[in-house]
Amino acid sequence: MAVILARYCEIGLKNTPARKRFEGILKKNILDMLAADGIEALVTSVDARYYVRSSDIDGCVSSVKRVFGITSLSVTEECSSKMEDICASVAEYSVGRISSNQSFAIRARRNGDHPYTSMDIGREAGSAVFLKNKDKGARVDLTNPNKIFYIEIRNNRAYIFDEYVNCPGGLPLGCQGHIIAEVNDKRGFVSAWMMMKRGCKVLISGNYRTDILKKYDPSLCVLEGWGADTGLTEKILGRSVGCTMDELDSVVKCEVPLYFPTIGMSDAEVDSLFDNITRFDFRRY
Repeated sequence: MAVILARYCEIGLKNTPARKRFEGILKKNILDMLAADGIEALVTSVDARYYVRSSDIDGCVSSVKRVFGITSLSVTEECSSKMEDICASVAEYSVGRISSNQSFAIRARRNGDHPYTSMDIGREAGSAVFLKNKDKGARVDLTNPNKIFYIEIRNNRAYIFDEYVNCPGGLPLGCQGHIIAEVNDKRGFVSAWMMMKRGCKVLISGNYRTDILKKYDPSLCVLEGWGADTGLTEKILGRSVGCTMDELDSVVKCEVPLYFPTIGMSDAEVDSLFDNITRFDFRRY
């Protein structure tokens, strides 16, 4: 059965109490996103990894890749961490994934105690893949291969995959409190998204492409306007504004701190990031 292996990055820099708190928020956000998309899945977390199991893997990928805090994910095949099981599984996994006369390489990494090294895995798994695809003229190339097979061994389980799907990264949504964001144009939209990526729970003032922002936060709150009664007055920690340096003097001051995430970005940079956000494509960001 396929398993989604999801990874975080920045959370790992936090001290232990903060990291555990953020991990709990991130797991809840993954579950909330899956529930909002109507996908049933089991989510577990061990050693800085989240494992998502479901009969709808494609749907899970679409959901989890929109969760702030997740840096990348991979759809994997799971097996035991025994050398013979890994070799058999990766050989079978390679069938149909290597074309005629293509080169390949194995990239292995381990976490835990095992009676072999990562180099041992690379050598033995590579041999198994080579023999399985020998009739296609497959060959090993560790420098510039046409195809890479990744093997991630976590204690007594191993996960085999051939792709990293980039995700937005950042911090889990909601771990940094509430702010209000003015979203009336592309720059305001991108500013709000960037504050969401920094872990802020954003309340939207405006209506520019809020349908897309709701894809990143299913419980997104859209206000009638700045100063509307949110019931969260004491929790509002700031206000996000999309503006350039030339527009800075026209920004109306308020009692909470102001944030300008895109103030140093050109219009072309804002347009590029806006396109990536709306396509849910983080390869170039």
